Amino acid sequence: MSTGLNDNEIISKVLSGDHQAYAGLVDRYQSYVFTLALRMVKTREDAEEVAQDVFVKAFKYLADFKGASKFSTWLYTIVHNTGISFLRIKKLDVHSLDNEQVFERADNLDSGMRANMVEQKSKIRMVHDAISMLSPDDAQIITLFYKAEQSLEETAQVLGIETNAAKVRLHRARTRLKEKMEVYFSEEIRNL
Repeated sequence: MSTGLNDNEIISKVLSGDHQAYAGLVDRYQSYVFTLALRMVKTREDAEEVAQDVFVKAFKYLADFKGASKFSTWLYTIVHNTGISFLRIKKLDVHSLDNEQVFERADNLDSGMRANMVEQKSKIRMVHDAISMLSPDDAQIITLFYKAEQSLEETAQVLGIETNAAKVRLHRARTRLKEKMEVYFSEEIRNL
């Protein structure tokens, strides 16, 4: 469903009673929400569950969206809060390392992939691992700015700080990320 309406026009239609118009927002943002959710919960199945919950909550609280920021910024906040709630509730599956199927599954994960795809995933994993070594505040601002592609102004709004403060925090977080990568991934960086 592709409409020429912008987010605010679709929201107005939904709030006026045209609940079918909400499908336009879901179509427009389903990839965005899924990507953010996957970053938090790690498995596709869990990310799909979180994404579904996000769209249900966004629909339920759509009247609370005031339009002071972009809809994507407001939606990011819902994804973040829903993901955190999900992780608190979720119980981790534990597999015995004595189980041969665990090793077979691990061996088969990379089978069939082309070498460049494996290398690209390795680079992405390296950056992801470096981000996970940062403090939660640093990881959050890096994720908002680079992964969620929010502007400095939108990032500041999500974090509830001034734009200049977000700029300073982002600069410091990038510096700490660079330091982590140089310390823990120096060999990989040299091979790039």
